[in-house]
Amino acid sequence: MTAVVGNYLLGDPVDRVEGPLKVTGTAPYPSDVALPGLVHAALVQSPIGAGTISRIDTGPAEAAPGVVAVLTYQNTPELAAPPPSPFGSPPRYPFTDNRILHYGQHVAIVVAGTPEQAATAARLVEVDYAETPPVLGIDNPRAPVLENPYGTDTERGDAAAGLAAAEVVLDATFAIAPETNNPLGLFTTVACWEADRLVVHETTQWPMLVRSTLAAVFGVPEGNVRVLVPHIGGGFGAGLRVPPHTVLTVLAARTLDRPVKLVLTRPQMFTSIGHRPETVQRVRLGATRDGRLVAIDHEGTSTIGIEETNLEPLSRGTALAYACPNVATRDRQVRLNIPNPGWMRAPGTVQGHFALESALDELAYELGIDPLELRLRNYAEVHPQSGLPWSSKALRDCYRVGAERFGWAGRNPGIRSTRDGNWLVGYGMAGVTFEWYQSPCRASISIRRDGTAQVRSAATDLGTGTYTIATQLAAELLGLDRGRVRVAIGDSDLPPAPQSGGSGLAVALSAAIHATAGNLLRAFLTLVAGDDRSPLRGREPDEVRATDGRLHLVHDPSVGETYLDILARHGRDELTADGEATPQVDGVPMAPSGSFAARFVEVRVDEELGLLRVRRIVTVVDAGRVLNRKTARSQIIGATVMGLGMAMLERTVFDPAGRVANATFGEYLIPVHADVPELDVVFLGAPDGLHPVGMKGLGEIGIVGVAPAIANAVFHATGRRIRSLPITIERLLPH
Repeated sequence: MTAVVGNYLLGDPVDRVEGPLKVTGTAPYPSDVALPGLVHAALVQSPIGAGTISRIDTGPAEAAPGVVAVLTYQNTPELAAPPPSPFGSPPRYPFTDNRILHYGQHVAIVVAGTPEQAATAARLVEVDYAETPPVLGIDNPRAPVLENPYGTDTERGDAAAGLAAAEVVLDATFAIAPETNNPLGLFTTVACWEADRLVVHETTQWPMLVRSTLAAVFGVPEGNVRVLVPHIGGGFGAGLRVPPHTVLTVLAARTLDRPVKLVLTRPQMFTSIGHRPETVQRVRLGATRDGRLVAIDHEGTSTIGIEETNLEPLSRGTALAYACPNVATRDRQVRLNIPNPGWMRAPGTVQGHFALESALDELAYELGIDPLELRLRNYAEVHPQSGLPWSSKALRDCYRVGAERFGWAGRNPGIRSTRDGNWLVGYGMAGVTFEWYQSPCRASISIRRDGTAQVRSAATDLGTGTYTIATQLAAELLGLDRGRVRVAIGDSDLPPAPQSGGSGLAVALSAAIHATAGNLLRAFLTLVAGDDRSPLRGREPDEVRATDGRLHLVHDPSVGETYLDILARHGRDELTADGEATPQVDGVPMAPSGSFAARFVEVRVDEELGLLRVRRIVTVVDAGRVLNRKTARSQIIGATVMGLGMAMLERTVFDPAGRVANATFGEYLIPVHADVPELDVVFLGAPDGLHPVGMKGLGEIGIVGVAPAIANAVFHATGRRIRSLPITIERLLPH
């Protein structure tokens, strides 16, 4: 049955269904969990960046009030190796041996009756280290280098020959400081063993990965592990792996045979759950004098832990963004004694776009061509790598509408041409091409005799509005009022779902709900297929539509009956159907898909004080059909604010010994309300034919393009081309 798309799917700005829980403080987070007999854990972390543990004395800690256990590599069993995830191997787990690979590595876990007792006792654990010089610095010649670590390097045509033949060549290097995700909610694990069954309340964006990992590490069937996460206090990618502290908490719970709770401190968040890696990128553009790109060469270098993996190609998106006959993209990783980087919103893509879009702006001024016009002259009408048509693409409209709303045509293109008192005024823009993907996902839906529908899937709501759009979509497809739909997610015992990351959950879950709702409506028709009392007897799915809690004929709505009548007549309390959505179609090549956006930014710069202020940002997004314009707009606004932080404020500082020097909110600068300008967000574009509901990925595109648009505006205002982020006061003060 093909569901008919109606009002709810046209973007109704519906309030979040979990909103009342959150504003009243009753939404359950992992940190709120309290169980009978619960004890609390605290971590002991390495103060050095490299070396070995030569001695551990846990006696003083074990004698402290309330302490029930102190675990180290010396008194814990060897755990099984965790399985690789679809995105690479998991982090190296602690207590493997006595080696120290980075500052903040967990060397002991102390368990006591209260959090305060555990934290106090953790300071009593005595550890001696044999320190060795850590390998630090992205340009360190001692650092091991991995070439093409992801297998994602691309080549189209002959970039070297294209550059040699180009009339104009731009060669520029761009650097971005490491950043830390810093969600508001501190990551928490609560673990409880019941014989050989494990229940874990976890801050995670991927319950199914936590389940499979813990099952493998502790040698129990996956069905014996249940992971619960009804709400998350933010993640931005930090919850996409199973971190070492989770394994330690589960280990402590098994050792003690009682529930154990661990809440990371804010400084521990900087060393325990990943960060956006430091990057250096070299971009070379070759073009004709009239602005046609003839060659692009993009090389990206990023940092990684000394024995870790992290999938984050920087340059891959460059091959997809513009029409150019000769393109080469390459990535490399530098191994360092640092806490392992992880994924942070739009990993790889956001850094790569900064380099590419900044370089294009630089090329535009070199050629004397409007930066917007340069992008239009190199517009990719088809997917550049495959030559296939995009599943949908409205980037040209994004440029047009964004330029009109911003007033781009009225700007004076001259450098340092516009002032407002002491402020130099600048205008910048950037284009955005972002690949999204859809993973397999399952769901289950029941309609009950009390008139409600229950939607179930092991997805998570990262704060993106999953509860709400699932409610809207199910209500529309089943012809029910939204208030009659209940959504159960955040539980690994439910039908499996992919991670809330990669801009892929909403598209995967909505496709699964679409398939499941169709199966459920078919189940109702099957139930009445031989029922002489049913006006729908013998009807085919394409003849029937669901509206106002009843099934009726498409061409004669008066012929039909309610779900409740069908259930009551057949003595059923409920009817349930399962469904699955898989993006792959055997033998049929899938159309390349992308979300697209245009950014336009106005900045003010006071050179005497080195002050940078962003006055307004216009963002126009093609994300296919938008299910809820309120939550979608919130996603773009939130991601744009993260982009402001990346461009102007955020930098995780490692000192010469490898320690994180600014691991608190008092020292790590993030945008506050006073930093956020007027934000204009517009959605356009047609429903995407690749997806049954017409959606495309939305969660990450909001941060991509913010930083280069700001940097480009700073150049227009001041004439200073800033190629390193963040753009700090020091970079803007007179030299």
